[in-house]
Amino acid sequence: MAFDPKTKKYPYPEDTSSHYIKIKKKYDLNFDRDYPYIDNSKGFKFKRFWVRFLLTFIVFPLSRLKIGLRIESKKNLRKYKSVIKNGVISVSNHIHYWDYIAIMKALRPIKPYTLVWGENIRGNTGNLVRLCGGIPIPDKNFGGKVAFNKAIKNILNDSWLHIYPEGSMWEYYMPIRPFKMGAFTIAVNSDKPIIPMAFSYRKCGLIGKMFHLPARLTLRIGEPIFRNTKLSLNEQKLDLLYRCHDEVCKLANIDPKENIYESIYNDSKRKDYY
Repeated sequence: MAFDPKTKKYPYPEDTSSHYIKIKKKYDLNFDRDYPYIDNSKGFKFKRFWVRFLLTFIVFPLSRLKIGLRIESKKNLRKYKSVIKNGVISVSNHIHYWDYIAIMKALRPIKPYTLVWGENIRGNTGNLVRLCGGIPIPDKNFGGKVAFNKAIKNILNDSWLHIYPEGSMWEYYMPIRPFKMGAFTIAVNSDKPIIPMAFSYRKCGLIGKMFHLPARLTLRIGEPIFRNTKLSLNEQKLDLLYRCHDEVCKLANIDPKENIYESIYNDSKRKDYY
């Protein structure tokens, strides 16, 4: 049976896709058609190399202590290597500041990109988020959306794009929240499969209790899910969403029929179950 931390430490919002993290704004950035969603400058690549170096030799090893990270089913990355090399999307629940670090560690030597809330890039850690592969989701700006879509298309030619379809981070929250359509629209439009992943929880041992952690984290990696080309485009997106949501539940040790939320986001509200 899955372990549920049931912590009351965090102020989960009423709307299931809303943020409760307060971002200290530092940069006045416009995510318009001139924004470099993919920065290929030599200076950026140089900085990204050193960030990757620090991740590999300091942060990744530290993740075992910091969040008790355990990675399971990495065999699926080897099994579907021929699929992954042509570009792939992954989705997961979003439950910790370090969960993307966990994904980067699991995918080594692949260097993934991830879609992020624009305020994360405008905040004081925005440069670091960018150097770790963060791509801001543009504001309501037509030119920005065109440039963003072009960047996503280029990434998916041969790279890995991770998306959090729940829409926000809720730390140590167990139920899988409703998914928004964005990831599945991108997958259908680009004809790329989705690899589901999920974070679940384990009870803390002595070290975890010393650091007052609610739980330790396990990341499980699923198998690729492909769109059903026999359906209309809109039906393909919905079908892909439902199948991925069910699979993320299963990977998190939750029976999809017992998960307290619907699969698709529809102004969904938090359910207080404890």
